[in-house]
Amino acid sequence: MMEEEELEFVEELEAVLQLTPEVQLAIEQVFPSQDPLDRADFNAVEYINTLFPTEQSLANIDEVVNKIRLKIRRLDDNIRTVVRGQTNVGQDGRQALEEAQKAIQQLFGKIKDIKDKAEKSEQMVKEITRDIKQLDHAKRHLTTSITTLNHLHMLAGGVDSLEAMTRRRQYGEVANLLQGVMNVLEHFHKYMGIPQIRQLSERVKAAQTELGQQILADFEEAFPSQGTKRPGGPSNVLRDACLVANILDPRIKQEIIKKFIKQHLSEYLVLFQENQDVAWLDKIDRRYAWIKRQLVDYEEKYGRMFPREWCMAERIAVEFCHVTRAELAKIMRTRAKEIEVKLLLFAIQRTTNFEGFLAKRFSGCTLTDGTLKKLESPPPSTNPFLEDEPTPEMEELATEKGDLDQPKKPKAPDNPFHGIVSKCFEPHLYVYIESQDKNLGELIDRFVADFKAQGPPKPNTDEGGAVLPSCADLFVYYKKCMVQCSQLSTGEPMIALTTIFQKYLREYAWKILSGNLPKTTTSSGGLTISSLLKEKEGSEVAKFTLEELCLICNILSTAEYCLATTQQLEEKLKEKVDVSLIERINLTGEMDTFSTVISSSIQLLVQDLDAACDPALTAMSKMQWQNVEHVGDQSPYVTSVILHIKQNVPIIRDNLASTRKYFTQFCVKFAKSTALSSVI
Repeated sequence: MMEEEELEFVEELEAVLQLTPEVQLAIEQVFPSQDPLDRADFNAVEYINTLFPTEQSLANIDEVVNKIRLKIRRLDDNIRTVVRGQTNVGQDGRQALEEAQKAIQQLFGKIKDIKDKAEKSEQMVKEITRDIKQLDHAKRHLTTSITTLNHLHMLAGGVDSLEAMTRRRQYGEVANLLQGVMNVLEHFHKYMGIPQIRQLSERVKAAQTELGQQILADFEEAFPSQGTKRPGGPSNVLRDACLVANILDPRIKQEIIKKFIKQHLSEYLVLFQENQDVAWLDKIDRRYAWIKRQLVDYEEKYGRMFPREWCMAERIAVEFCHVTRAELAKIMRTRAKEIEVKLLLFAIQRTTNFEGFLAKRFSGCTLTDGTLKKLESPPPSTNPFLEDEPTPEMEELATEKGDLDQPKKPKAPDNPFHGIVSKCFEPHLYVYIESQDKNLGELIDRFVADFKAQGPPKPNTDEGGAVLPSCADLFVYYKKCMVQCSQLSTGEPMIALTTIFQKYLREYAWKILSGNLPKTTTSSGGLTISSLLKEKEGSEVAKFTLEELCLICNILSTAEYCLATTQQLEEKLKEKVDVSLIERINLTGEMDTFSTVISSSIQLLVQDLDAACDPALTAMSKMQWQNVEHVGDQSPYVTSVILHIKQNVPIIRDNLASTRKYFTQFCVKFAKSTALSSVI
């Protein structure tokens, strides 16, 4: 029974000592130990086997038992000491807890005292800052009140002074005072609900109205609308009145400018009435001479009367231009049948010169007021003073090499006055276009007559295929017309001139180039299969003479020159015309015409050489090769072909030296034609 009770006790003890893995891990971290007895998975059997691994080791069993007993006693002593040490722990813990609670109560009391003191300090600061804010607001209000009172005093005094000075016409003082009064009045916009302030504002407006009416009356008295009598010199009163007008409603300034310019140009309208002899185009110089004298007179008498920013001299010139354009348009409509080309060009030249004079003297700043409608894309400058006229040396160089091959000049700055007067001539430019049509027709007829009179060019292989002189003359005349017309207009007249150019480019290609190509006995359509199948043995084929070969080469070189120059002419026309009209300029058809002339010339050269070689090729095709017993170095027909090639090709090569690509085309076409003829 005792043994069973002991076993139950051991099992209960083991059950009590069974700890969770987390607790066991914590114990091992706090009290690390290498003793097997301290391990959680301690096994007594393994431990005994470790102590007594063999039977011989049982001899020391007593010693081992003693050591274990000693360890047990030490553990008992340690446990006893620890248990005794924990006897007073509960009492000490309660005492420490009470002391901690007392300390917390004391700390809470101190925190509450600090909080109370902080609230009292905050209340005190608020009271202090409230007083300071009240003082700041009072200071700000006081400053505003003083400033407003000062402004009110200045406004009231200024209005009184303004009314008094207005009655005495002291415009010099009024100009300075009025601006100040208006600046001060801006500070009272938010006080307009106050009757006194509103009354002062109405007085200022009334003074401005009275000033405007008074200044207009003074100018009307100084520059009456009726009559041409003018005061002898500038007036200081009117000069100061202009300074006041700068501050008043802009309509006052515009009215002054309008009346002064109208009075200044009244004499012009009388002198150059439609029924006067000086009003016609042949005396247009007198119009521009008159305005130049008036501008000089204005600078001497009234230059200091008007402020510089008014640009009165430019405004007078611009209004003169508008009046002149209207008057010229009216008189040209009435006498349209009397307008001749020379007279029209004379008037346009003098007008563009005058517009150039205006561009040099004035900036054009007044044109933004709507006096002249600006083009969306301004045309290139046509001011004759800004673009040099072509010199005789340049004309001679253009005759030799082509004027359109010259490098481009840098564009001159735009003339803001371009067209301000000369626009009136545009509806009558049909006279100029018809004249150029007639002149170009006569020029083409002269080219035809000169060519017939001079005959074909003399053979001269050193020239390298010179172009016909007439083509250079034609394009020089084209450039002259193009530049002249662009100075007159960059609109529809340029399109009409382009149509004239196209017409006579085609006529030149037909009458001068194609019309003078030598004729052959074969079809002009070129080589055909039937021509290659000729069976007429011994018949003589008409060949071109040396002069005719040179003529064909010269016509080919001329057509090549005309083709390249026509392309450049198209580019130049597009530069001169308005942007909206560029798409209407197209010389592709004329360039195709010159290309056709080139192809026809090459075809004639190929046809001529092929006709010369054809008898030999025919003989070769008729030879009975099966009867030939011996083969020589060179057959007779080969010798004949080589002879014809040596006669024609060097001449063609030398005359097409300047157009190598077309000589190459000739060689390629001849080779293809010979190969086809041999096969057939």
